Amino acid sequence: MTLRLGLIGYGAIGRHIEVARIDDVELVAVLVKRARRDQRITHEPDRFFAAPMDVVVECAGHDAVRFYGERVLEHGADLLVTSVGAFADDALFDRLLATARANGRRLFLPSAGIGALDILSAAAVGGLDSVTVTVRKDPSAWKGTAAEELVDLASLSAPRIVFDGPVREGARLYPQNVNISAAAAIAGIGLDRTRLVIVADPTIATHIVELEATGAFGRFSFREDVAVSEENRKTGKLVAMALVKSVRQLASTLVLAA
Repeated sequence: MTLRLGLIGYGAIGRHIEVARIDDVELVAVLVKRARRDQRITHEPDRFFAAPMDVVVECAGHDAVRFYGERVLEHGADLLVTSVGAFADDALFDRLLATARANGRRLFLPSAGIGALDILSAAAVGGLDSVTVTVRKDPSAWKGTAAEELVDLASLSAPRIVFDGPVREGARLYPQNVNISAAAAIAGIGLDRTRLVIVADPTIATHIVELEATGAFGRFSFREDVAVSEENRKTGKLVAMALVKSVRQLASTLVLAA
């Protein structure tokens, strides 16, 4: 059976999902901000939601989750959210969970740009004591963010911590950069107990994410060093690849790392 897919957003992630041409997945509708010539792509929400869809992938930012998340689930489609930082708003998260439950649908929070969420969520079953997520990106990735108020990014010559605190606050301040930390927090000990360290680092040309956790299971650490997306320097190439994997698994007979 073919999975009917909708996309909210058609940037670096959305285009990669389309180009991947995943077996047993048909892209039926895309919602964007401005009109396009492609018949499947529309800037009109009513036209988008008129299409029959089994799952919708949000890849357009926190506002897209707020504006359209409940409507997707009420429409009868599952919702896969990439902008997980939007759920720093507990009320929004609770509403979407309640709407999904009421309509017999599912809310997916993919691993996207961060690995080891399977280990972290498994460790949470036995109890976690601490979780820290450290995100390092070059100064250009932090342009247009709260970091510009703290440091002159253009003249930065050494690594600089621009945030050290709970994920809930960091996700609010850096909505385009640290959605991965919100995913880790929800998988582990929550948005208020998970520590987030954000570093503007002029010595690197990649995105480095480190995750450390301790608990009843013991201790583990995870580190990834990923290439930067050409389309958007705030995100890594791995994010689009991971979303292709997530959509593929939704339509696949074989599901890995469930």
